[in-house]
Amino acid sequence: MSKQTLNAKTRTVTGKTAAKNLRKEGRIPAVVYNAKGEATSIDVDEVEFNKIWRTITPTTSIVLNIDGKENVALIKDVEYNIRNDKALHADFFVPDADQKLVMKIKVHFQGTPAGVLKGGFKKERNNQIKIKATIADLPETITADVSKINVSEALRVKDLVLGDKVEVLTDKELPLVTVSPAR
Repeated sequence: MSKQTLNAKTRTVTGKTAAKNLRKEGRIPAVVYNAKGEATSIDVDEVEFNKIWRTITPTTSIVLNIDGKENVALIKDVEYNIRNDKALHADFFVPDADQKLVMKIKVHFQGTPAGVLKGGFKKERNNQIKIKATIADLPETITADVSKINVSEALRVKDLVLGDKVEVLTDKELPLVTVSPAR
């Protein structure tokens, strides 16, 4: 999947009044943090930001184009007003290219277990694992096929295929999905 690009401008004026004026102009105040913890104040177009923010996962990297300079970033946090369905503020994180990030990622299950077709009951035990990878190697989603699980069997973390660049920090024997026999 091609990386989505978000254009941004650095801003010098900060504070409540400046943020309100930006929002009136259709822009969202934001902050970009780098690997050293240094912060840069920016603003992004509200429509452009919402198109990206509403369609990505927490591990999806985007290209943040700040005044013409491209950075690979993650959206770390969004302050959101549920009353008017608007983003108020966003935090971005731009790690070093070789920096390993520790992230929790949701596992999506697809298929019907063979054991369920034989009368068993599917039980999703865990649907989130912890991984460690560089920003370039972070998977956007993890999908696991559960169609081969029979009665009294389980899909475990060790059964996931993530590649050699992604290190799994969760216990390898942790069951994700089990199929129990009918009583």
